[in-house]
Amino acid sequence: MVTRISAPDVARRASRKVAGQVAATVGPAAGRAGQTARKAARVVQKNATRAASGMLGMSGERMTKVDTAWLRMDSDSNLMMIVGVWVLQPGVNYDTLCARVEERLLKYHRFRQRVVEDAAGATWVTDTRFDIHHHVVRDTLPRHTRADAQAALQQRVGELAMQPLDRQRPLWQFHLVEDYTGPDGKKGSAMIVRIHHCIADGIALISVTMSLVDGGLPPPERCEKAEHAGGAEDWIADTLVKPFTDMTVKALGAAGTGAASALHLLTDPQKGMTGSIDTAKLVYQVVSDLAALALMPDDSKTRLKGKPGTQKRVAWCQPIPLAEVKAVGKALNCSINDVLLSCVAGAIGEYLRAHGDDPSGQEIRAMVPVNLRPIEQAYKLGNRFGLAPLVLPIGLANPIERVYEVRRRMQEMKGSYQPLLAFSLLAVAGLLIKPAQDAMLNLFGKKTTAVMTNVPGPREKIKFCGSTVEQNLFWVPQSGDVGLGVSILSYGGGVQFGVITDSTLCPDPQAIIDEFEPEFARLSMVTLMLPWGESNASI
Repeated sequence: MVTRISAPDVARRASRKVAGQVAATVGPAAGRAGQTARKAARVVQKNATRAASGMLGMSGERMTKVDTAWLRMDSDSNLMMIVGVWVLQPGVNYDTLCARVEERLLKYHRFRQRVVEDAAGATWVTDTRFDIHHHVVRDTLPRHTRADAQAALQQRVGELAMQPLDRQRPLWQFHLVEDYTGPDGKKGSAMIVRIHHCIADGIALISVTMSLVDGGLPPPERCEKAEHAGGAEDWIADTLVKPFTDMTVKALGAAGTGAASALHLLTDPQKGMTGSIDTAKLVYQVVSDLAALALMPDDSKTRLKGKPGTQKRVAWCQPIPLAEVKAVGKALNCSINDVLLSCVAGAIGEYLRAHGDDPSGQEIRAMVPVNLRPIEQAYKLGNRFGLAPLVLPIGLANPIERVYEVRRRMQEMKGSYQPLLAFSLLAVAGLLIKPAQDAMLNLFGKKTTAVMTNVPGPREKIKFCGSTVEQNLFWVPQSGDVGLGVSILSYGGGVQFGVITDSTLCPDPQAIIDEFEPEFARLSMVTLMLPWGESNASI
């Protein structure tokens, strides 16, 4: 029997055999080549991502989106620096100050780091050329008589508030005036502090301050985190989810466990919907607050509102006894904040009247920072605060009517999520290019006349390098076209009221300051004249 084998069959079998032999020989090599190619592709992708975010070839820590927003918010009219003043008695010499700063402040690594910007944001990088003498400098005041020493100090503070920090170095500076004689005639020193807002917010810097004073504790040791290039997922997790925790609820003053449990659902939505009613209330409150922020009308047109220039003026008053403020608040069934904010509104209203304006029926909006982190975490620095809009009734001349109106508005703010929404807005702004960020944030500038802080300081006067800090003042920056900053600080048994203004909109802030104490005196007198029991009524 003869088996016929066709040529095509032979060809097919031969090709299969050859293919099998080739596969056996080449296959493992091809597999290894594929693995190598995939690995190379991952490296290229990683480097491309790092290059796009500015991290390629760089060792550092990526700046958060909120801090990036503050870094890029500098403008010709407003620099994003927190500016503070300490008046010390007796004086402190330069070498002693340098030693204290090196010993205490530089334990916070951020104060040794400079900022490197890129298209995607910024990175904190250790300054290998760091020199303490670039950051702690001797300063002198403009020529003045002994009686005008405080005015000369105020002038210098205003000048430094508009002097940019060197972007090639860490963004902070201490200016020491070694010989300063205050209004009381006692000799001492004055120290002006400038720290860029991208480093930390006011609450965090209070923690830093308390580590600098005599007996202050250093910050806890921090574990070094692995460097990574943050992206949009960072701020989504850190800004829109993590803040909705029990700590944030407490920081915002929200009452009740229902709200806290509802917020907890946002961080762990898999735990069922037993709090669905609370969740619905939460969503309604958030949507309402978001609408209120978006639909805020433009602020009243006063001489304090307009296009600012490029110069600042600073003024402050002597402390008012805190015990007297507490007594008035207790008599009127109001908080200390209610009393002080009412006096601020009254002082601004009187300033406008003195300049020929009629503020009757007018209100101005002030943005008030609200802390969003537990105070024990303040040492971590960075910015973790929101902004709440407070409308001040500057047109109410009656001090009693005004203080109760302020109290009513403050109570309405309790439990609001507007500060958290404003914080998220800053995170979104940090993702944008600077022109888009400016356009986004300038919308709020049109709706605001002032930025106001009200911070409780130490009850007892603190010591620094053996000297007593007799006066302690600071101002947070204004952004956009906002030209008025108001600072209220309780310290050492007193309350001090300070103002920083744009010189174009308000060339003489001392005129506002001079109205503050008379407003408090007027409120105190009217309170004493009220019939017994009437002052304690809820109006």
